[in-house]
Amino acid sequence: MLKHNMDWLRRSMALLLSSFFIILSTGVNAYDATSYTENTEHHNIPLRLTASSITKIDLKPWLYIHNSNDVTEIANLKLQNNNQSQWRKLTSNDLRKIGAKNTWLSFSLYNPNDQLSRIIALDNPLMDSIKLFHLVNNELLNIEHMGDTLPFDQRPLQSNLFLYPFDIKPGELHTFYFKIDNRGSLNFPLVLWSKNDFSHAIETQSLANGFQIGILIAIGVFSLFIALASGSFSYSYYSGYVICLTVIVASIHGIAFQYLWPNWPSLQQLAVPVLIPLALAFALMFTEKVMQLKYHSKPMLLLGRYLAVYCILLSLIVSFIDFKFSLYLLSFSVIFISFILIIFSLIQVFKRTKNARLYAIGRIGLFVGSLFSGLMYLGYLNWAVFPQTPVMIGLTFEVVIMAAVLAMRYNDERKAKLQMQQKALEQAVRLQQNRDEALRAEAEANERLEQMVAERTLELEVTLRELNEANQKLTQQNTIDSLTGVKNRSEFDRRLTAEGRISRRQQTSLALLMLDIDKFKAINDEHGHLAGDHSIKVIATTISDYLKRPTDLVSRFGGEEFAIILPNTDSEGAMTLAEHVRLAISKLSINWEGSPIPLFVSIGVSAAVVETEEHPTLLLEQADKALYQAKRGGRNQVCQFSPE
Repeated sequence: MLKHNMDWLRRSMALLLSSFFIILSTGVNAYDATSYTENTEHHNIPLRLTASSITKIDLKPWLYIHNSNDVTEIANLKLQNNNQSQWRKLTSNDLRKIGAKNTWLSFSLYNPNDQLSRIIALDNPLMDSIKLFHLVNNELLNIEHMGDTLPFDQRPLQSNLFLYPFDIKPGELHTFYFKIDNRGSLNFPLVLWSKNDFSHAIETQSLANGFQIGILIAIGVFSLFIALASGSFSYSYYSGYVICLTVIVASIHGIAFQYLWPNWPSLQQLAVPVLIPLALAFALMFTEKVMQLKYHSKPMLLLGRYLAVYCILLSLIVSFIDFKFSLYLLSFSVIFISFILIIFSLIQVFKRTKNARLYAIGRIGLFVGSLFSGLMYLGYLNWAVFPQTPVMIGLTFEVVIMAAVLAMRYNDERKAKLQMQQKALEQAVRLQQNRDEALRAEAEANERLEQMVAERTLELEVTLRELNEANQKLTQQNTIDSLTGVKNRSEFDRRLTAEGRISRRQQTSLALLMLDIDKFKAINDEHGHLAGDHSIKVIATTISDYLKRPTDLVSRFGGEEFAIILPNTDSEGAMTLAEHVRLAISKLSINWEGSPIPLFVSIGVSAAVVETEEHPTLLLEQADKALYQAKRGGRNQVCQFSPE
């Protein structure tokens, strides 16, 4: 039983390996819809061609292969044509071999009666180098060099297939030799067409290829836009996977070489080997996201990531290793990773993971398509379709199914987000209600607090007002003379310093007046001290009445002396004001207990622009000296300080 299972496994691996060899090393065989039987006839028997012949002829039954691969030129080949053992019929085993160096294929056409135009079509766009020698009646007519190692514009006809048109006249024998160098298999699907039927067939094939590639491009671009708009890694990986598959399919059909990089043959050589492991890496990362392996299986998650790293490294190094080895390595990688992805999906199906069943259907669809292509290629199935058709159908089916999986995943995520948003909204409403309640409680507390603060503030304001009034009273008591109500000596000293600084800064004149009551001792002795105090108050009131400016200041300097500060006043103005004060006082008539008290004063004046900090004190001394000068001059007069 174990041996039977191992044989079945080896046979399945061989079938899958063969199907992926088709993708990696050959194009789509668009015209080989019939099989052929082995023919042991000689190489020089030509295909008889007439106007009544069918317009599509599969040339496989007429192809001969040269056994000696060391022949490099047509001249040497013609010398060996006499040895018929060097040529034999081309078989299916020859087509499965990997690598062809200096391999020669040949067939002949004979036209007995009609003038004909035909096209030889080789539907393998991945052939590296084909050198075609066209002989007419054993004479060399033309040489064409084709292959994807040459720029696209060097082909005889600008087509993704290798085409060679020719005309054949009645009675001519046309012999064609193909010298082939190819790193892949010797898959040589050669068909002889009439021009009209070929145009119709190529249009049908182009429509089918364009439809398939168009589906892949549409899905890939749409997924890319969804990834950019939503920031979803699932759509990003799927978009990368589909875009890689699109370029691979376009390269296999030769369409990428025709339209994307026609002047870069080296890129055509590298496109498929580099993009296949890159597509596998995207498929692994996409599987990780869409199957949510992070939450369901850590071993599968780690295995998928390790395989993705392996695929990325393989994509980087595959162009630097031997092509035959890389072909086997890529084929093994594709088969192994495909099995791993199918196993992942089946495990998730058994675990009832959401979307796992649809994902498994897509993977199994691609596997079945690859299996049928392998069976057809090995000859186990003989269907009237192209060998690559099942794998291409499976590939398109898998891409569409994965798009459906992503759509369902996106819908599930959208519903989950809506539910989360609904829960978040309900939670936000509850939070808002709690916040409103907290705000109401805070407002009530703030209102009570504000009421308490207002009460305390009112009490504080009352207290501050009382303190301010008391402070003002205290200040007045500290600056006001208690007897006369004018400023006292300390306030005079403070104001004298301040006005001196203003005079110095503004360069304005400052005037000082020193006033003394004449014969004040006689008043006290004759009428008493109360009469003297009354006289002092009357004189203080009279002086205050003559000081009109707010900046003017009168203060009681001593017992019967007064000092007056006149800011911004020169000596002339100060003398005028002093004289007015003196006259006003001299005209006062005071009666004290029926006795008249005459009042006279002497005034000393000093005025100057203050120059230094000590200058105000000097002005005061000068005014005092002028006062004593007025006293000595006879009293009841005004005297201005003069240095003389």
